[in-house]
Amino acid sequence: MAESRLVLDIVAPFFNEAQSASAFAALLDKLETEVSKRFGMEVHKILVDDGSRDDGAERFSQALSGSWEIVRLSRNFGKEVAVLAGLDQSRGDMALVMDADLQHSMDTSLKMIAELVENRDIDVVYAQNDRREASWRRSQLARLFYSLINSSQRFDIPENAGDFRVMRGAVVRALTSLRDKRRFNKGLFAWAGFRQKAMPYSPESRASGTSKWSRLNLIAFSLEGFTSFSVIPLRIISLTGMLAALAGIVYGAKVFFEVLFYGIAVPGYPSLMVAVVLLGGLNLTLLGLIGEYVWVTLSESKDRPVYIVRDVLRGEVPDRPPGAPGA
Repeated sequence: MAESRLVLDIVAPFFNEAQSASAFAALLDKLETEVSKRFGMEVHKILVDDGSRDDGAERFSQALSGSWEIVRLSRNFGKEVAVLAGLDQSRGDMALVMDADLQHSMDTSLKMIAELVENRDIDVVYAQNDRREASWRRSQLARLFYSLINSSQRFDIPENAGDFRVMRGAVVRALTSLRDKRRFNKGLFAWAGFRQKAMPYSPESRASGTSKWSRLNLIAFSLEGFTSFSVIPLRIISLTGMLAALAGIVYGAKVFFEVLFYGIAVPGYPSLMVAVVLLGGLNLTLLGLIGEYVWVTLSESKDRPVYIVRDVLRGEVPDRPPGAPGA
């Protein structure tokens, strides 16, 4: 009786990546060949079309070979959710998550797989961007973000680590059990625990197209992380409010004594406007921040599925239990 081979699932979400379909399919073919030769593993490719407006799914279906499936979502749910949709379909012994824009290289993928295969004490190997191309300002902002979000936590979200990683099947099953509606994968990967190891890498240049992450998207994504995993913003605003109140008490006492003992006239309009603008701004900031937390709570309380699958395209899919449709 022939011994069954281990299976590596490659999960790759994409959105409007029709131009890179052929090149990415060729990369997957090379990766499959190397994985089979070096580690004796079978490869199953799981691509997730996150509501693309181009013909990316059709081009990928024409270019892919071997065992593959393309999960087409009913609309654009965001990359975080698309990764979950791909992991939901994973039934392999290991799963590699990578982008379809060719910025995640085959060499780094093979190094991470080799580390996971050779070291049984490790459950996850994740790629950590060395940010060589990032500006000084952007690097400092990223460092500040991770310092704040990791404050007062029982776990640390590693800096500059994204979805590019390889995990054992047990980790995949643990992650798919986390059905957060508002997803921040960096935090979920860290929260889930397991034994993880970082591997530095430099992203490749995009072969075509442009990044879907604008500055506003990055700000919204960062806010998503805070509202999902940190109470620090509320504490900072509360502390700022306390300091403002203390300053107001001190200033009021100063004015009172100046009027009482020295007869100095109270400066009216300018000081009043400063106090109104300062406290009004703090109040609006606090209300907006609380609103973000309330919105996250409301989203989580609704019994909607995390995503909806439009259909699934398949090619040479091995016999496996049917995947979850997104509940």
